[in-house]
Amino acid sequence: MKKKITPLNSMILSLPLVMGWADFAWAAPEKTNTSWTLLSTLEKGGVMMYPILFSSILMVTIAIERFYTLRRKKIINPDFLEKVRAHWNWKDIHLGLQLCKSYDNSLSRILKAGLLRFGGKVDEVERAIEGAGQHEASLLTSNLRVLGAVANITPMLGLLGTVFGMIKAFNVISQSGTGNPGLVASGISEALITTAAGLVVGIPALALYHYFRGRIERFVFEMEEVSVQLVEELNFESMRNRRAGKGKDSGNKAATAPPA
Repeated sequence: MKKKITPLNSMILSLPLVMGWADFAWAAPEKTNTSWTLLSTLEKGGVMMYPILFSSILMVTIAIERFYTLRRKKIINPDFLEKVRAHWNWKDIHLGLQLCKSYDNSLSRILKAGLLRFGGKVDEVERAIEGAGQHEASLLTSNLRVLGAVANITPMLGLLGTVFGMIKAFNVISQSGTGNPGLVASGISEALITTAAGLVVGIPALALYHYFRGRIERFVFEMEEVSVQLVEELNFESMRNRRAGKGKDSGNKAATAPPA
């Protein structure tokens, strides 16, 4: 089965190659014979390039893990949802529990929490579903804080590298003047490389963070909708049972009442 390629997937798969942006973006003229490879870029970018490189690896790892985890099949399995709606019978709770146990996804665990409280008060069922929903939402948002931190910190690391590069450039100017432009250019190059590297990692990380947040919010909203339907049917069943019980009690009283 071929995996569907989306723009975000292709962006993620190409991130390791993005770090070699200098091969085509700032390639020096052929007469200078300067090799702008990934390793040379790391060396010219200075010490701040290493935490930026680590952040890029962390971003790619989290993105791959989240793409795998946030699949619809693992959260709201369409087959499970179809079977639940087809066998939505509250007279046979064990059938619903067996169906939830056979499918390991977020929605099945939420519905299972509600079914286990069936028979008690409706408020208890609502609290059980709400607690299970909050737990599943926290599981879905795991690692997103790290991704958000990468998106915020990496450009700052690039800015810090820029400051180090400018300090280096002005230090050379203070010691040897402007007679050797090559030494001054080395510090300026370090400043620009770290700035670009921080943005190259930070911008995709920020885009991925908001993409995953939106995807999780859509899943949570859909699970809440199904859970609310469950609670509404529980309310309907309890009200119908109460009315049926009251009707039987009134009938029994009328049958046992002495004749006038």
